[in-house]
Amino acid sequence: MARYAKEHKQVTRQRIIEQAGHRFKQDGIDGSGISTLMSDAGLTNGAFYAHFASKDDLVANVVADQLRTQVAMYDTLRPGRLGLEDLIREYLSPGHRDQPGTGCPSAALLDEIGRCEGATKQAYTEGATAILDEIAARLAPDDPQSARGKAIGLFAMMVGTLQLSRALSDQRSADEVLERGIENALTFMR
Repeated sequence: MARYAKEHKQVTRQRIIEQAGHRFKQDGIDGSGISTLMSDAGLTNGAFYAHFASKDDLVANVVADQLRTQVAMYDTLRPGRLGLEDLIREYLSPGHRDQPGTGCPSAALLDEIGRCEGATKQAYTEGATAILDEIAARLAPDDPQSARGKAIGLFAMMVGTLQLSRALSDQRSADEVLERGIENALTFMR
């Protein structure tokens, strides 16, 4: 029987992580079984344990990957505060709100991450710290540490605003939450 190259295993593992990230953000961690996750990746259940020790192991890897991807996206923004303003407007947009499966893992999964095992919380802590560092560096490029508190407040405001908007059944109210969230975030960052 022919064996796959090591690169094939890495590509397959990454496909599982990416598909699971989308599914977790769409249906929740607890709402996503291994069978569904593997089907999304085009694989059988039996292949799961060749890549991950447990679902908790997969969740930790997904959280780390999702946040690394989010941090890497900051490099595509305009420099400084202009890029941060662009980020705020995109983050608090109806498109982001209405597409949780392709959006921010914090807004989609924060409540579940809080109930996860240590490896997932550690992955989230490292990723969130990198996001906060990016925001602080945009707020105060010469002294990012001086803007750390403001970065925490701004990120928390953005995540909470998006979560609240997603939870409302009235479209007009949900849109208003986003509009006011943008106004408040832009005022807060000044």
